[in-house]
Amino acid sequence: MSGHSKWSTIKRKKGKADAERGKIFGKIIRVISVAARNGGDPETNAELRNAIQLARENNMPSENIERAIKKGTGELEGVTYDEVIYEGYGPGGVAVLVKVLTDNRNRTVSEIRRLFSKYGGNLGSTGCVAWIFSQKAYFSFEREIVNQDQILDLALEVEVDDIEIDEKIIEVTMPPSEFENFKKILEEKEVEYSLAEITMVPQTTVDLEGHKAEQMLTLMEQLEEQDDVQNVYANFNIEDQVMEQLTAEQG
Repeated sequence: MSGHSKWSTIKRKKGKADAERGKIFGKIIRVISVAARNGGDPETNAELRNAIQLARENNMPSENIERAIKKGTGELEGVTYDEVIYEGYGPGGVAVLVKVLTDNRNRTVSEIRRLFSKYGGNLGSTGCVAWIFSQKAYFSFEREIVNQDQILDLALEVEVDDIEIDEKIIEVTMPPSEFENFKKILEEKEVEYSLAEITMVPQTTVDLEGHKAEQMLTLMEQLEEQDDVQNVYANFNIEDQVMEQLTAEQG
């Protein structure tokens, strides 16, 4: 598993500061509005259902969620966002995918290109790195919190692509179609997961250390800070101890 997933898990453990909540809400509102274009009923729209769940996990008020849905369905006037994926290379040739929701493509691509250049990378052409990634449902668990045998048993109830176990975490990947099934099983059994998401998993990884590792993590953080950016995926690999040290220094 790439360092991207370790990065996501560490960020989740660090928590979200109140000062960042407005920015987080703004990003989630965009996700809800775009998902609601395909229907405002979460019972029949899985994408919307997942977006609402994300909003609730971040303690977004119900009225904000309802307003975002109505903007997406057209019941309320709102900004129209385009879904765009930018591709490029980070320090050391790391493959990077940047998923955005934007109302101004020129503004967004200019800012993303600037960040790539500033932190040792470059924005590439469409298709240059997308082939490295596959969409997967991803779950991670802290070994000191969960029962490893129970996780392995529960994983047998769905279609699993891979299970990786190291000293600290258990990682389970599966087809995106199994995401809700497995999540429901875990919640019914009251099994605590560190991270559950539909993400882009790379086929290969690039090992980084030293200055390039620091540059890569800074690039990830700066990209994710942008209002238009929803997700950043990359195939870097950094040793756990180095990753934790660098992310602690960043914030």
